[in-house]
Amino acid sequence: MSEEPKPRRRQARGERRIAQLLQAAASVFCANGYTASSTNAIAREAHVSPGTLYQYFPNKEAIAIELGERLLHQMREAHGQAFTPENLALPLPGLLDAVVDPLIEFNCANPAFLALMHGSEVPGRIAEEHDELHATLLTRVQEVIAHYAPALPAEDRLRTAGMAFAAFKGGLDLVLAAPEGAERDATIAELKTLLLRYLSPLVESHSVESPVTTTPSR
Repeated sequence: MSEEPKPRRRQARGERRIAQLLQAAASVFCANGYTASSTNAIAREAHVSPGTLYQYFPNKEAIAIELGERLLHQMREAHGQAFTPENLALPLPGLLDAVVDPLIEFNCANPAFLALMHGSEVPGRIAEEHDELHATLLTRVQEVIAHYAPALPAEDRLRTAGMAFAAFKGGLDLVLAAPEGAERDATIAELKTLLLRYLSPLVESHSVESPVTTTPSR
């Protein structure tokens, strides 16, 4: 016999409780880092007893995996909005706005993402998925550079993509550290200026592929 489905109201309560615990975990991971965090601290932040927490998660690692998977899913959606065929039709400054803005918006709204993904003892499953996402993003950046600078050799394209991605990640740290408001907006604008000034000369000098020269036959 198949089990009877749980009442919808009970399922909804459970989903709300899980969301509450994950939100608390995000706050604790941001404040303490993954390694120094504990299930007791997460329970306190969620205003529940440790026993209630253990009804939903057996340990801190399980909480981190669930939170990490949800954040990775949201991050994939963010870069899916950034790297679109429509955006590739924009001039380079417009493309940078379309790519950088949703990625920064995601990280500002979810500071636990970097705190969790960069933890020294982050669960292996999450680390692997993060590495896959990182590789995917780097590939997307290479594709963007290939679109705007088709004459750039493949090895230079790879190097340029890595440098641009590293510059974005370094700038992102400064953006997150800046106070919200005018200072953060100015830091975002500075990051875009840095990327534009780095990429513009490459685009201008490699925007058209060089014709293949052939030696005329005698």
